[in-house]
Amino acid sequence: MYNWILWFHVISFISWFAVLFYLPRLFVYHAENIENKGFVEVVKIQEMKLFKYIGVPSMWATVLSGSAMIYLSIAGDFNLFATGGWLHAKLFFVALLIAYFYSMNHFRIQFLEDRCQKSGKFFRVYNEVPTILMLFIVAMVVIRPF
Repeated sequence: MYNWILWFHVISFISWFAVLFYLPRLFVYHAENIENKGFVEVVKIQEMKLFKYIGVPSMWATVLSGSAMIYLSIAGDFNLFATGGWLHAKLFFVALLIAYFYSMNHFRIQFLEDRCQKSGKFFRVYNEVPTILMLFIVAMVVIRPF
């Protein structure tokens, strides 16, 4: 059972990261083409669908499947929390990633209401946050440094 949940967790993680990588890119296009009303209306729909129909379900699938793996490890013979601080560190970075995810919704709503003042350059930098967090999260799982 654990391996199937792990498989689902990895698929969910990949789907969630597709949103985490692409939605800020849409924000770049949105911010840099704000005067093109037709383009902006299309991008608003893309942003909404990407966040609500792919992002939210894949984020929850990732969190719930990860929680199930932790539960199964505690209920079984192998307690992940007893293996060192790597899991705590991973969960900390995941919490930051969830906060980042919901910050994207904040900007999405601002764009929807035509009141976002951030530049395309800001969103280019903002787009790097999930990559940095992903590096830490994957390192905690693969290397287990502590």
